Amino acid sequence: MIMKWLEAERLGVADLLEDLTDDEWRRDTLCAGWTMQTMAAHLTTSTRTGWRDVLTGVVKARFDWERMEDEKARAIAARFTRSELIAQIRETAASPKRAPMAAPIDPLVDFLVHGQDIARPLGRVREIPLEPAQAALEHVLKSPFWGARKRFRESGIPDLPAPDLLMIATGRKLSTPGDNTVGNSNTRSI
Repeated sequence: MIMKWLEAERLGVADLLEDLTDDEWRRDTLCAGWTMQTMAAHLTTSTRTGWRDVLTGVVKARFDWERMEDEKARAIAARFTRSELIAQIRETAASPKRAPMAAPIDPLVDFLVHGQDIARPLGRVREIPLEPAQAALEHVLKSPFWGARKRFRESGIPDLPAPDLLMIATGRKLSTPGDNTVGNSNTRSI
């Protein structure tokens, strides 16, 4: 089931990216410092990253995982055009390949959340399907990688729908409709 959900999300995000105007393509996502181009580049990496990439990348980034991801996304964004990045996402939509150490559901989490990181600052509505959101949330709450346990340690888990909880669990702050500006939502690059 995860692969069906993942394929649908990858294709949906590719459609969203393809629908952006040139001005929107250059705008910032909810991930601090990342434009739509950088985000698209990041989304191509889950099926194209091997152990060698991870080991050399993390050493180069002085063992800072987020720095490694940032440097990799920026390098890919500089190398490929918009249409090439979108084509790469489409080409691997049904691929089960994932980055080393990633659980089978991690790429789905990435696309569910990053789809929002793209849509929200543009004032676009992108629904998160309930079943995939629930499965992704269960994983994120158990996984030390995503940091959800630390986020909810003091406050507990709020009584919100799974899609909203998924956004909070992955480091985003919910903003009210119409207030999806950078800075009012996520300030953390995943």
